[in-house]
Parts: sequence; structure tokens; C-alpha cells
Amino acid sequence: MNKKDFYFDLPEELIAQRPEENRQASRLMVLDKETGSIDHKHFYDILDYFEAGDCLVLNNTRVIPARLYGSRKATGGKVEFLLLKCIEGNKWETLVKPGRKARVGEIIEFGNGLLEAEVLEIGEEGARIVEFKYEGIFEAILDELGEMPLPPYIYEKLDDGERYQTVYSKVRGSAAAPTAGLHFTEEILEALKNKGVNLVYVTLHVGLGTFRPVKEENILDHKMHSEYYELSEEAATIINNTKKNGGRVTSVGTTSTRTIESVADENGNMVAKSGWTEIFIYPGYEFKVVDRQITNFHLPESTLIMLISALAGQDEVMNAYDVAVKERYRFFSLGDAMFIK
Repeated sequence: MNKKDFYFDLPEELIAQRPEENRQASRLMVLDKETGSIDHKHFYDILDYFEAGDCLVLNNTRVIPARLYGSRKATGGKVEFLLLKCIEGNKWETLVKPGRKARVGEIIEFGNGLLEAEVLEIGEEGARIVEFKYEGIFEAILDELGEMPLPPYIYEKLDDGERYQTVYSKVRGSAAAPTAGLHFTEEILEALKNKGVNLVYVTLHVGLGTFRPVKEENILDHKMHSEYYELSEEAATIINNTKKNGGRVTSVGTTSTRTIESVADENGNMVAKSGWTEIFIYPGYEFKVVDRQITNFHLPESTLIMLISALAGQDEVMNAYDVAVKERYRFFSLGDAMFIK
């Protein structure tokens, strides 16, 4: 299976540079995975597709201000850090620009010495493993010195950083937002609960590995970067009961899907669990739990478009994307939504 099988032409002007003024007013493409039929709606219409006893799984991770600007202690040379994930304690995997200025043993200063980082080793694909040193609370220092790490295809600065957070974000740790959830409002979540839909929250801290391009022609040679997840006993129980009682499990975003499918055993049973997942879902994968998914429109040849192709069918998804381009849907993190039912 080649990555070119997941390529489509996307005009640059369809890449959303700012969010919809009203979160729930985004357009919504509804794709029936059984028939391939497509309906054009708005996100607030999502309520029409849920019944009592269904389960909606949302990723409650919160984006941290992961972009830091510092300088080399030895020379004063400017350096940019992007925090990818906390390995343990004060050790982090980071992307560094320019990488040549972050040799092993190098000390980088931020905020006139408020925060320091020592480069411990060079990791995969040039990432740096660093250890931070500071006095006080790391999260507070990060809030003071860091910036929101918007994806590289978004050139405009967000006036309100909360628009790159879901309204239910809670657990700090992501380098990028679980963007399918950006369309939800408190009103929609409350309306779903009033319909008898069970809302379940999982945590997966999104790293840039999710968005890294697939370089290998044969997608089976691609290796996913690991991301940390947590699934509670309560969440596992609700999902298990939903399946047992004939309800449908709908995941919000590829991150929620990857969390659920990582935890489930071969029979689809869930237990409380936390750990690191490298699961790569592509056509041919047999879903154990997830029935339906809410998602955004993804990059050509990305692991994300491969995942939804596994759920809805490759031909159906690629046709839907052609329709989305023709209908001028807005793409990527701040764009419109798709519902695979």
C-alpha cells in the first residue's frame, strides 16, 4: 500500500487560517461508510445523529505553551524549542531550530536564565532529549515564557489562544490540539447529555508524530511516534456497557480512536490503562470498538487520512475529499468537520 494512494490536490486557499467565529457553525460533511453517500450539514446538526444509549468519546488533553525562544549560554546564539513530550521528571523530547546549535552538553537559557535546558542526547529524526533546570513551578514558568504552538501551515496569529483548545480541555500535555473537538460547545455537549448520550473522556497527549509526513513510499514501513494516553475505569465501564447494550461508540478525532483501539483487547473489551501507544491504523485494520468518528479534513498522504480510510473505506474517503475540495470546505486544524457514520 503506497502513500500516493492517499494523495489529493488541495488548493492552498482552502487551508483554514482562522477558526469559525462560532465553533458549532462550522460546516459538517456526513459520510455514510456503508453506502458512500454524502450529506452537507453544519456542526450543530450533529445532534440529529445520536440516540439515547450512544457513547461519545472525547480527548480532554490540553495544549501547553510548548514553543520557547532562548539562546545558547556559551555564545548567545538564538535557539527555538518545541516541546514534544515529557519523558520523565524534567526530561523532555524537543524539536530544536537550528539543530546544529543544540549539541550534546549544550546549555540553552530562556527568560534571562529563568529556565535552562541541557542537551542530553540526540533522538530520532534529530529530536533532542533535554533536561530542564529551574526554581519554582515548571508549568508556571512555561505559561510565562512559552507560546501556543500552532501548526506550520497556519500563518496568522490567533487573537484568542483558547480557540486552539477544546471547551473540555483539562489535562495539560499536548504539543497540538485534538482539533476534531474544537467544534464542540458547552451547549452541544449539554444537549447530547439531555438526549441520553454518555460522554466519556480519555486523555492522549498529542505529539507532532501524529502530523509528521509519511516519508516511506510503502506505508507499512512507516513508524509512528509514541504518545502517552490514559483511560479511566469509569470510561472503560461506560464504553463496555455501550457495546453490550447495542449502543454506538463515536470517537471525536483520530486521537480518541487511537486511544480506544490501543486499550481494547481482541474481543473489544476495555480496562483502565495508561501507557504509550504507537498504533498505526490504515486500511485493512479491523476496528474493535469504534463504530463512528467525528474528524477534520486532513493532509494528503498523512497517517490521519489513512486512519479514516480504514474506518470508512479508502475509495469512499478519497471521493469525499474530492467533493470537499469542489464544495470549498475548509481544511486542517481550524477547518470544517466530517462525520463518518
